[in-house]
Amino acid sequence: MNAFDKNKKNIKNDGYAAENSGKEIRNAETESSKKGINAAVNSGEEIRNAETESSGKRADTAVNSQKTDGADGEKNPPYGVKRPVPPRRMGGPMGGGPMGGITVEKAKDFKGTVKKLIRYIGSYKLQVAVVIIAAALAAALMVYAPKILGNATTNLVEIVTEAVEKQAEPNLKPVKDILLTMIVIYIGSAVLSYVQGFVMTGVTMKISYKMRRDIAEKINKLPFKYFDATTHGEVLSRMTNDVDAVSQSLNQIVTQIITSVASVAGIIIMMLSISPPMTFAALAVMPVSLGLMLFVIKRSQKYFKNQFKHLGSVNGYIEEIFSGINVIKSFNAEKRCLGEFKDRNDSLYDVSWKANFYSGMVMPLMGLIGNIAYVVMCVLGSYFAAVGRGGIGGAPLTVGGIQSFIVYIRQFNQNVSQAANISNVLQQTAAAAERVFEFLEEEEECPDAETADAADVKNLRGTVDFQNVRFGYNENKIVIKNFSCKVEEGQKIAIVGPTGAGKTTIVKLLMRFYELNGGKILVGGRDIKEMNRNDLRSLFGMVLQDTWLFNGTVMENIRYGRSGADDGEVVSAAVTAHADRFIRSLPGGYNMPLNEEAANISQGQKQLLTIARAILADPKILILDEATSSVDTRTEILIQNAMDALMKNRTSFVIAHRLSTIKNADVILVLNDGDVIESGNHDELMKRGGFYSELYKSQFTQSGV
Repeated sequence: MNAFDKNKKNIKNDGYAAENSGKEIRNAETESSKKGINAAVNSGEEIRNAETESSGKRADTAVNSQKTDGADGEKNPPYGVKRPVPPRRMGGPMGGGPMGGITVEKAKDFKGTVKKLIRYIGSYKLQVAVVIIAAALAAALMVYAPKILGNATTNLVEIVTEAVEKQAEPNLKPVKDILLTMIVIYIGSAVLSYVQGFVMTGVTMKISYKMRRDIAEKINKLPFKYFDATTHGEVLSRMTNDVDAVSQSLNQIVTQIITSVASVAGIIIMMLSISPPMTFAALAVMPVSLGLMLFVIKRSQKYFKNQFKHLGSVNGYIEEIFSGINVIKSFNAEKRCLGEFKDRNDSLYDVSWKANFYSGMVMPLMGLIGNIAYVVMCVLGSYFAAVGRGGIGGAPLTVGGIQSFIVYIRQFNQNVSQAANISNVLQQTAAAAERVFEFLEEEEECPDAETADAADVKNLRGTVDFQNVRFGYNENKIVIKNFSCKVEEGQKIAIVGPTGAGKTTIVKLLMRFYELNGGKILVGGRDIKEMNRNDLRSLFGMVLQDTWLFNGTVMENIRYGRSGADDGEVVSAAVTAHADRFIRSLPGGYNMPLNEEAANISQGQKQLLTIARAILADPKILILDEATSSVDTRTEILIQNAMDALMKNRTSFVIAHRLSTIKNADVILVLNDGDVIESGNHDELMKRGGFYSELYKSQFTQSGV
């Protein structure tokens, strides 16, 4: 193994400190989403998408895949909720679903991406105009300076020669005046450069802000099927890495392009004013320089695009790794994780190495060509000075003219090299911007129907009518085949069945997280397709098995159910949920902040807080999905009593695996393979001795009862 291969291998292994997940974790994406409904947990008000919540518990879902819901073993897509998302996400609601992994990037044309980026910058026409003017003037001053310096040299030579011939003191005042002019020019150029840099920095920061805002707004408009096929790390990579790359490089590109173009144009004019023959000789290297630039752009562009794609893949995987580190270690999956991460990291390394190798070739090659041209111009200038011609109209070249021309040659080569460097930066910018624009151009969920105002929606009765509902996460595989059920206002409906029967899917459809393949769902007699999603979801309150809390105080987390609630109402809700006692025992009580993943309270305490949130929201329809699964038996009884009071005269859907908790339901729907196979109350179903009866008896047999 030679030194280069060793170095390459060392660089590859550099990032493996994060290697802590295995292929199970990739599969975790298919089942991660059971956590999603939580964000809607409580809202009686406007609910917005929280699809981007953290996937803190994906690995646990992967290892315990039996928890996944959906007919025919179909993995459930993630839940999401339409509600303002707090500043930080804690253990976000990911929901379960068929995750397809990283989406394959489809490269768009370079010109098209640049045009879109220019249109994006077009929102700041005035600021960009100021930058263009300031950069052009600064470049013009810098171009004019060597000509003045050359005149100073010529005058100095003439003054000294004349003084020697006359044996008198040389009069240096003209030279001093020229040098003073030079100082003023350099100061003016510096001030203009500062102005254009200051303004352009503000523009790029605004563009970065606008891109992130547009991405955040876009997230709320995307259908859930997008997140079924895209990891959350991939989305976060576009919002962070790609936007940062665009922002940082734009600040260089715009000013450098203007400066380079203005400088090259000015330099050519000034060189022609000194010596046309030498100017044409200098310009002869331009085709070679341009050819090199085009070669590098063509070869490296695809690698820059792949670099950002693989970076998103690595970021998404690392996010999963650290989220599920406990599960990874408990299942001894470190080696498998190492292999998976190594594959992704190797792919990133390969494309990054190639992209940077090609882009790194430009500056040395351009420098070599520039130095050759510099030597040729020095020799040619000396020849013209010796023979007494080479200037405009065959006039002899002066010493100052030769000096100015050599400076211009150096500046010319520098600007050409800078243009080559800009081409590399532009490729990275275009690759990052392409990914951002691809995300912003993703297909959005079908728009809401124009309906009456929200007040009319809130006055709807709590009836729910499922009419011949058909649905599949994949159109080729229908998981809810022909579901019909009519629920009267105030009824308590329990949905039971084995894992994968489609219980949670019914709730997702009710919340209009997905569009139906057939049939319709009526709430209060109105088709949910004809209702605004925010208005529809404002009717529901949810309490789930998987909790979702954000970084804030206990008071703020409970108040998330109804943002306008005062402290007294929050405390009252906590008392009803039997959470007040443990909250007051915490350091700081209701004002105690919850830390990362809300790890400073127990799982059962988290669930009590989400129940308090739902109670505070006071929704028209309640959805409870194993709401008491993480609390002890005594607390479960107390919460059940509180829930019974809360559900009184209120339509409720209860999803339960522990059938003892739903014995008092008005109607029990037994689902299997996406169809209702039995319905009735507990006593009726037990007398029939069917599927429900067997399921109920099996639980108590296993419990030793």
